Amino acid sequence: MTRVLLFNKPYGVLSQFTDKGTEGSARETLSDYIDVPGVYAAGRLDRDSEGLLVLTDNGRLQARLSNPRFKTEKTYLAQVEGLPDDATIQALCDGVTLKDGPTRRAKVRQIEAPDIWERDPPIRYRKSVPDSWLEITLSEGRNRQVRRMTAHVGHPTLRLIRWRIGEWTVQGLKPGQWCEAF
Repeated sequence: MTRVLLFNKPYGVLSQFTDKGTEGSARETLSDYIDVPGVYAAGRLDRDSEGLLVLTDNGRLQARLSNPRFKTEKTYLAQVEGLPDDATIQALCDGVTLKDGPTRRAKVRQIEAPDIWERDPPIRYRKSVPDSWLEITLSEGRNRQVRRMTAHVGHPTLRLIRWRIGEWTVQGLKPGQWCEAF
């Protein structure tokens, strides 16, 4: 039977079970939260990003979730600097051209600030620069793609939370919590 774990990865945690960083580093990893043998992350989530990470013991499922050719949708909540206008939102929807080529079309909409957990440490706050939230759904997963896309259109990402992968969401999980998917 395939095991699937849904984990709400906190900010600052590596998406792997061991830290192959510098000698003596004390960075948190998945092993600080999950003690389930034989499961591995299906894809990655940057250390400075939060939210849903799916772990499984099924290699085929892992590939289906992480390989862009399967077009598994992933939804992110991005707190961005500034107030994007309609043309900026449309540019993100149409796809932007990054250094590694054009991105696929995305679903993007501006949303009210979500009712979510506080981040530790909190994001930087600047009185002179407003911020806003975008819901961004992608069907590919390039390295730091959401951050690069929002920066490309002039609205750098301040906080990034992966909310959904396929039909699974992080809803109801506090940072550092995990559950079995059914």
